[in-house]
Amino acid sequence: MGNNKNRILELSGIYKNFDGLGILNGIDLYIRENEFLTLLGSSGCGKTTLLRIIGGFLQPDEGSVFYKGECINDVPPHKRNINTVFQKYALFPKLTVGQNIAFGPKLKKWDKKKIRESVDEMLRLVNLEGFRDRDVTTLSGGQQQRVAVARALINKPDILLLDEPLGALDLKLRKEMQIELKRIQQESGITFVYVTHDQEEALTMSDTIVVLDAGRIQQIGTPQDIYNEPKNAFVADFIGDSNILAATMKHDLCVNFLGYDFECIDRDFGENAPVDVVLRPEDIILGAPSKNENKPCGVVTSSIFKGVHYEMRIDVDGETIIAQSTVNSEPGKTVSIDIIPENIQVMHKCEHSPDVKKKKAEENAEFKLEAAN
Repeated sequence: MGNNKNRILELSGIYKNFDGLGILNGIDLYIRENEFLTLLGSSGCGKTTLLRIIGGFLQPDEGSVFYKGECINDVPPHKRNINTVFQKYALFPKLTVGQNIAFGPKLKKWDKKKIRESVDEMLRLVNLEGFRDRDVTTLSGGQQQRVAVARALINKPDILLLDEPLGALDLKLRKEMQIELKRIQQESGITFVYVTHDQEEALTMSDTIVVLDAGRIQQIGTPQDIYNEPKNAFVADFIGDSNILAATMKHDLCVNFLGYDFECIDRDFGENAPVDVVLRPEDIILGAPSKNENKPCGVVTSSIFKGVHYEMRIDVDGETIIAQSTVNSEPGKTVSIDIIPENIQVMHKCEHSPDVKKKKAEENAEFKLEAAN
């Protein structure tokens, strides 16, 4: 399939409230043809609500949904060329695999030959050839999930919405199905909009990730962008393991943290500006302390073998740093810490910055204490 990057769906100024609580707070987003886009966030962030608005199951309180340039706010779900696969697959237990997949085309009164050919095409696409007459209740969870996807795809929707469809599967099967879903999306050429709270799932499958928190978009980007260049402390903390440290941008290309100046590749933060830095554990270089080197040093407080690497916690003057290495450093050992400029990510301060959150928590505690007195 060609990789046509035209916009197929746009969301403009979307707001949604439930019982006076803002679930979506000004969502602006576009989705492109043939794209695998993932809405990623923790429970309650608004991702499923956003998916239901795209599907037509909910109306936004404010804002518009545009499909190929036309506003579809008032178009009901069955008249949108958009299908949905839910976490509970809702297969018909009294119908065979083939009959489940053919359910939609039969309702639309396709001719029998077209239905049979389309069912065969779907069975090939989801790797279930030979399963046409199988009882769906005898299938594994992964096989049932494929049937649900085939039933949704047979109608040739422009967009397929998937609401945490792998949530009920065990870890091994979930990883297998991540690869399968990506393959199916690429082979079908259909736009997938996928909802999950699983960061690894999003990084594995997506062309584009939309990170949501409290009904707002925190960052949109490729998996590489989201992981390597998080826009703020929330994204850095939510996507993978990270060390987020309060720092000072001394000037362009120089940032101070852990009491030392480090070269970096960032500019335009100003001089002596308070910032955050993100250090991924796998990017931290541990060495032997040397009087001739101007590097922070710390004491290893724990070391856990994780199969591919050791994960160590290091106390640097009261600040805990997590580092990963294939070489183990035993607890009690003093090590130096270094990191190359390209692996230091400088970010503006925000409400999610660790020191900002700590200060706010302290202020709330003081307020409660004063109120109690």
